Formats: sequence, C-alpha cells, structure tokens
Amino acid sequence: MKKMMILAVMMVMTISANAMSYNAAKHEALFLSDKMAYELNLTAAQYEAVYEINLDYLMSLNGHGDVFGIWWDRRNADLRFVLTPWQYDKYVALNHFYRPVAWKAGGWTFAVYTHYDRGRFYNAHPTVFVSYRGGHNRVHGSHYAHMHKPAPAMGHHRSAEGRLPGKNAPMHDKVHNMGNHNMGNHNAHKAPNREVAMNTRSNHGGSGHFGGHR
Repeated sequence: MKKMMILAVMMVMTISANAMSYNAAKHEALFLSDKMAYELNLTAAQYEAVYEINLDYLMSLNGHGDVFGIWWDRRNADLRFVLTPWQYDKYVALNHFYRPVAWKAGGWTFAVYTHYDRGRFYNAHPTVFVSYRGGHNRVHGSHYAHMHKPAPAMGHHRSAEGRLPGKNAPMHDKVHNMGNHNMGNHNAHKAPNREVAMNTRSNHGGSGHFGGHR
C-alpha cells in the first residue's frame, strides 16, 4: 500500500514538472500569436481570439502525449471559427504555427523560434493578455462559434508547401505573400496589404499595426 502511495505521488510530481506554468504559457502564447497576426494578417479581434486559443492549448499540455492530442484538435477546431478560409489554409501550411510545440529531451521546444528572434514583436499586446487566464477550450461547443462560418477542416498531415519567407527573407517578399483580410470578403487577400507591411517594417521596436505596447 505504501509503495502504491509513493508511486502515485511520483506520478503527480512528474505531471506537474511537465505542465507549463501560466506565466510561461502566456508569454509563449503572446510570442506565437504576434507572429500569427503578422503572417496571417489578422484583425485586432482575431488577434485577441488567437491569443486566447494559443494560451488555452499551451496551458493544457502536461507531456508529450498532449502535443497532438485532444487539446491540439480543439485548438484547430476553434481556429476554424476565428480565421477566414484563406487564413486557415495558410496557417495549416506553416508548420511553426500548425505544430508549434514539441517535447524533446524532457522539455518543451517551440518551432516559431526557428523563424523569429526572441524578443522581436510586431504588435501591441492583446488587451486580454493581462486578464485572460484560460478556460474557453473547456466549454461545450466552441466559444468562438459566433465569429463566422468555420473554415473547411484540413487533414493533419498537410505539407508545408506555400510557406512564407523566413525571418531573413527580404521584406518585399513577405509583402508579396501577405493579404488583405477583410472579414466580409475572403477574396480580398489577393491584393497585398502594403500599408500593414510597411507599418510593421518601420516598427521593429515592438509596435505593429495594432499600436504600441501597453
């Protein structure tokens, strides 16, 4: 009996050691969401929702078995309501967004850092960065179902073709690939959103097309 109790305690300790803290999760979610806002040309409302979804996903991870488990599926399901069809298609094609986390050598690794330098931000913090502490992914249905009709579901093994240029690519290449994401016109992305790209380019210090950091 005593042995069983010791094993149970050890299992709890292992799970706790693998789980990501709230502070760690919120900062990783912020960095990831900021880059998604930049590459997917998100609106301010989308940026807020994407941050919440990423935070919920990261806070639900307790070990390598959760990386592509039920919480990853839930993340994708929620994002289908938040992103327009072309944005979701691009999201799936970019592995550092679609598969953002890996469990290696007993710790978490984040694919976004292979494309962006730490500390590099394009946008202000979302307003919910201070107040949101998770939980929307545990409600019945999707908390984001009111945003718009969900984008078509994609297979989990979609290739990474169509990936945008990496952090070292010339800015004009990134501008060519960025789209205007008018929520009422899913075809508007065919015209490059040069104003957003130019604003982002001139604000490497931290502020992008959502204004300065709060």
